[in-house]
Amino acid sequence: MTTVSNAVPHHHAQGWFTRCEAWLDDKGKGAWIAAMVLGFVFVWPIGLALLFYMIWSKKMFGQCSKRSFTRPIPGRFGAKSSGNSAFDAYKTDTLRRLEQEQNDFESFLQRLRAAKDKAEFDQFMDDRASRSDESDDVKDDDTAAKPA
Repeated sequence: MTTVSNAVPHHHAQGWFTRCEAWLDDKGKGAWIAAMVLGFVFVWPIGLALLFYMIWSKKMFGQCSKRSFTRPIPGRFGAKSSGNSAFDAYKTDTLRRLEQEQNDFESFLQRLRAAKDKAEFDQFMDDRASRSDESDDVKDDDTAAKPA
């Protein structure tokens, strides 16, 4: 049984703009920036159009669509094995210990901030109470000094 296939490659069905975009994506963000600079140097409206397109499509501030770099997920450091079980166990234990130390330190900072806030609030209340006592003393002196 013979099947019929389309002899035309898929990229010919795409437009020139899509092919250019794919080519620049394959080259990376530097290629986009170089194309924009060259556009500004030779024909400034093309450079401006590329700048607007890069900002609109988030190519300037994000990753290019063909390149996907994965960021490590917190708490999942030990997911990739090195092949050495002793090292993997050491790495897992060390990372768990570091995460625990980080949590303890963040908890300490939170308690420290709460203590500082409480001290500042207590100082404010003491100052307020002393001002209130002084104003009461002044009022008492004023009423005692005035003859009826």
